[in-house]
Amino acid sequence: MQVGYLKSFFALAALVIAAGCAGAGHLRYDSPKEAVEKGKESFEKGKYTKAIEYFQGAFDFGRTHEYAADAQFYLARAYRANKEYLLAANEYSRFIQIYRSDQRVPVAEFERAMTYFERSPAFDLDQTDTEEALKNFQLFLKRYPSHPLVADAEARIKELREKLAHKAYETGHLYERRELYRAAALAYESAFDRFPDTDWADDALLGAVRAYISYADQSIRSKQRDRLDLAVSNYKKLLQLFPDSPVLKEAEKLYGEATKRLERLQDKKASS
Repeated sequence: MQVGYLKSFFALAALVIAAGCAGAGHLRYDSPKEAVEKGKESFEKGKYTKAIEYFQGAFDFGRTHEYAADAQFYLARAYRANKEYLLAANEYSRFIQIYRSDQRVPVAEFERAMTYFERSPAFDLDQTDTEEALKNFQLFLKRYPSHPLVADAEARIKELREKLAHKAYETGHLYERRELYRAAALAYESAFDRFPDTDWADDALLGAVRAYISYADQSIRSKQRDRLDLAVSNYKKLLQLFPDSPVLKEAEKLYGEATKRLERLQDKKASS
């Protein structure tokens, strides 16, 4: 019985000692202020995992104390610095929702967008994070049109749109390589319609010209004119919108080929 008592005593003592060490990893802090200050110190030294533990420790004292907003904001930053981007995004969202009147909310919204930007992969992979980053930056611009970070947000948006445009263009190119010319033409036109302000816009129009001519080759005679007309229409759009484009030389050759075929179709129609 005495042995059992001693075991219980030592177990209780161990719990008391653990509680006295306040926080994971034997971190010591006696107040939320101390936890936040030590968290910031660890953050500045690049010890992001330890910083995260300190900032989380500040919430051992609740979420309504005067240091809670600091703890939440820097917790999100520490996760981001540690490249734990989804956790960072969640913590930024929590900061924005809970501390709506905090003057750092616009910065938190920008940095939340950056977490998705930093997760955005190469153009040929799934672009879910790219789309999410784009949405968040656009929301930032809508809410804070005169914020000092606007120029940075606009630059990120341009970069993200270029990546999405590249992927859209390559979708058309993939269909074209597989000789699915109708699908290729529609994909190229969609790439232009969605991203007319990107570096891929003129390439997409050229692709549409090329694909419609090939599609006409696959078509019965009664359908060829319509498809060649679409090739010509895309060429004229390219010429009008991008008169200095480096792809115009190739487009002109294709345009010449399309017009010659249209003339031959017209002659055959007239002679029949």
